[in-house]
Amino acid sequence: MAQVHKKIRILGQDPDILCALWANIVSWVVATFFPQYLRYLLPKYPEQEDENKADLEQTLTKCISIGRPGGLEQLQKIRLKRGIVTVGYNVKDFCPPPFTPPIQKIPGDCVILANHYFSVNYADVTIRWGLYESAKRFVGWPIVPGFDVAGTIEVLGDEINNQRADIQQLKYKVGDRVFGCTLFGAYSSKILIPKIQLRKIPEHLSTAQAASLPTVSLTALYALHLAGGYPTGVIKYRNKSVLIHSAAGGVGSMLVQMSKLLGFGPIVGVVGSSRKVTYAKSLGCDYVIDKSMQPLFPKAKQLVPEGFAAAFDANGVSTLKNSYDSLTPTGRLIVYGFHTNLPLGQTTLSPLEWIRMGAKQSRMPKFDPMDMTVSNKSVLAFNLSFFAEEVDLVSNLFDQIINWLEHDQLKYPPILEMDLGSVAQAHQHIQSGKSIGKVVICTGVK
Repeated sequence: MAQVHKKIRILGQDPDILCALWANIVSWVVATFFPQYLRYLLPKYPEQEDENKADLEQTLTKCISIGRPGGLEQLQKIRLKRGIVTVGYNVKDFCPPPFTPPIQKIPGDCVILANHYFSVNYADVTIRWGLYESAKRFVGWPIVPGFDVAGTIEVLGDEINNQRADIQQLKYKVGDRVFGCTLFGAYSSKILIPKIQLRKIPEHLSTAQAASLPTVSLTALYALHLAGGYPTGVIKYRNKSVLIHSAAGGVGSMLVQMSKLLGFGPIVGVVGSSRKVTYAKSLGCDYVIDKSMQPLFPKAKQLVPEGFAAAFDANGVSTLKNSYDSLTPTGRLIVYGFHTNLPLGQTTLSPLEWIRMGAKQSRMPKFDPMDMTVSNKSVLAFNLSFFAEEVDLVSNLFDQIINWLEHDQLKYPPILEMDLGSVAQAHQHIQSGKSIGKVVICTGVK
């Protein structure tokens, strides 16, 4: 694992942010005025196989690597030298990410996964821009982004020295169809990953469908845990109403379904266009607010006058303050993203976009602990990409999700399938704000 050091400041700013600013502006200038020179912004790696070789094998790992902060040009499709695969930051005491050395033997608690599909999350866009904190802190550059994986086990680690009972219970064999999460490294056809981060794919799910689920479902269930709804029966508040922003998105669609399963209600979902209303209702929303047609928070107040027990908000500056104000006493604002702080529909960050982001950051709400005390409201925030040490917690959440899937109580989101050469288009689609469900990428592994 990468060592964490206390950072120095340059003119009061995080040097990583200054580096990201400079690198993104260079990408914008070149893409706007000198696009023929974009290829010169792509670094080469010692692990990278020479693409001019005529005898490139199907067995070589294909991946998407980002060499530095920037635009879509940084999503570089490369092949790795024989025996090298990608790896996340939490495969401890073996190798640093994003690439392994040529593998002779893998750790006993790991497998090499032939990764057939991975999903694209909005977090991957912010990774590319150099603005995702855990990616900067634990990986750096280059980085192979991505969390969700789904494929078949190609190599099993030697289990003889495994002492953990939970790992011993994961009875995998070569060829098993599995899915799960890695802490970066998923944009790859082969990845080294701990067994405990994988589960067998329920028979009724395709591999592509399975790839759409882990990150969004784990995020949603942990958010509901913070809201006091999971495990069920631990906290029993009278008010069980919830407000779910982006109810037709990946995490939002899981929040709606899980809220219903856990006994919350009424469930008020928020969507950004009329074409998403029907989908949000089909998931289990009691009410759906189309914010393109209705004033969001006045309508929410009309629907639930006494306020919400929980509001789930990944929007950031545009809604956080109003979400907090919409809570009932004992209500909880659960924060897991800041999408509106970042440019919508922009693939490169121009100087003007950096100015806009700075202005939005200056308007972020401040929550007064004294006011929170007398109003009996809470603000809780999280990012699962920092949960490398919380193995048992995440594993238990995953087991609950598997249980719901096996009993057909949880629907997978609508998926848009693309190939490995279309990752840039996938990023554009995610950034548009018009997507429903998830984008999954087929790596071409056979």
